[in-house]
Amino acid sequence: MHAPNPSAPVYSDTVVRQFALMSVVWGVVGMLVGVIIASQLAWPDLNFGIPWLSYGRLRPLHTNAVIFAFGGCALMATSFHVVQRTCQVRLFAPALASFVFWGWQAVIVAAAVSLPLGYTTGKEYAELEWPIDILITLVWVAYAIVFFGTVGIRKVRHIYVANWFYGAFIIAVALLHVVNSAEIPAGWMKSYSAYAGVQDAMVQWWYGHNAVGFFLTAGFLGMMYYYVPKQAGRPVYSYRLSIVHFWALIFVYMWAGPHHLHYTALPDWTQSIGMVFSLILLAPSWGGMINGVMTLSGAWHKLRTDPILRFLIVSLSFYGMATFEGPMMSIKTVNALSHYTDWTIGHVHAGALGWVGLISMGSLYYLIPRMYGRTEMFSVKAIELHFWMSTVGIVLYIAAMWIAGVMQGLMWRALNADGTLTYTFVESVKATYPYYVVRLLGGVLYLGGMLIMAWNVWMTVISGFSKPSPIPQHALAPA
Repeated sequence: MHAPNPSAPVYSDTVVRQFALMSVVWGVVGMLVGVIIASQLAWPDLNFGIPWLSYGRLRPLHTNAVIFAFGGCALMATSFHVVQRTCQVRLFAPALASFVFWGWQAVIVAAAVSLPLGYTTGKEYAELEWPIDILITLVWVAYAIVFFGTVGIRKVRHIYVANWFYGAFIIAVALLHVVNSAEIPAGWMKSYSAYAGVQDAMVQWWYGHNAVGFFLTAGFLGMMYYYVPKQAGRPVYSYRLSIVHFWALIFVYMWAGPHHLHYTALPDWTQSIGMVFSLILLAPSWGGMINGVMTLSGAWHKLRTDPILRFLIVSLSFYGMATFEGPMMSIKTVNALSHYTDWTIGHVHAGALGWVGLISMGSLYYLIPRMYGRTEMFSVKAIELHFWMSTVGIVLYIAAMWIAGVMQGLMWRALNADGTLTYTFVESVKATYPYYVVRLLGGVLYLGGMLIMAWNVWMTVISGFSKPSPIPQHALAPA
């Protein structure tokens, strides 16, 4: 064996470890709040008459926690991990990367305090008030400088495709946040949107759907393009398809937002554009899904014994399913049935629990042991148990919401012979009750899996060791 070279450059992995661990912590917190509000929908008295425990205040806390705290920390951990290894250099400005970590945690804590207290702009996924919005902007600019600075000083001429997706996610989210958060302060924690009426709705859902398209899709596709080939030990199925997938996806996604506003005051032509681009979006979405799944060509047998690979590949199947369902629900005639029903909730959670959750968990299971000097997690059996609890939980959740949603849509538009409504709204709520209980059971299973992951991560950390990783000369990403 050759003696290690003491002058060899090292990766800046401290911030990767910090974000990875906090992703698990915030995942538990966000999913716990989700279970609490699911319980409140089944048994409304569970808010105990306390205003800051009411559904209306905890629901935005749940969405912010799972998207921006759990998902955001997973994205930042993996992007900082991937960009170093694919560019063969340590992070640009490690001190600034540390600011990104602590600044992002400050944003999360500010959200956790302000939302239950009722400080909100009322904008979906953009509820945080203007002082927190300013902090988000500062942190995001720092994040962009670190990421693109690292790409800029790379020692490898080629920019690996995962970095294209991470880069698009960073740029697009910056644009979305700044435009949609344009607001006029009217006090320390109060503001009014710079837009009004239908324009406000249009800007909000341009932001809202592209938060899905770039925060919850492009960034996690960056994970997929690195961790699936790594865990499978195979090159990406088609590098050419990955480039077509990238450019098609980022162009088409930007136009799909109006499908959230079918049958509203939004001009009909705008609704139609949203529908058309949503249907086109099926092609690049499935192109990426097929590329990820087909990376297993010649290695399908690994699915039988590798639960981490199972997380990654099953996440892609949910991605494919959710990106088929979304365009279908954007068709106006289908939307006439699904709009305002729990079918939409089922669709969102097929993507959130199935795609975002499973790809994050699989990537973190690959990443965390390597950050602590181990080749695998403390307990592979616990990963196996986590996988099955999560998968069964997702199926129970989305099946319950699909059935409830279609039932609600049919009940709401059922008419008697004389043109009066067959059912009152309260009757549809009563009919939905059993499905809310099933949904809660699915959420409890999913949270239980996350708690098992937290235990497994803790055991991995305390049994491993933390030290900088020397850059091996051959450590090129699969291409």
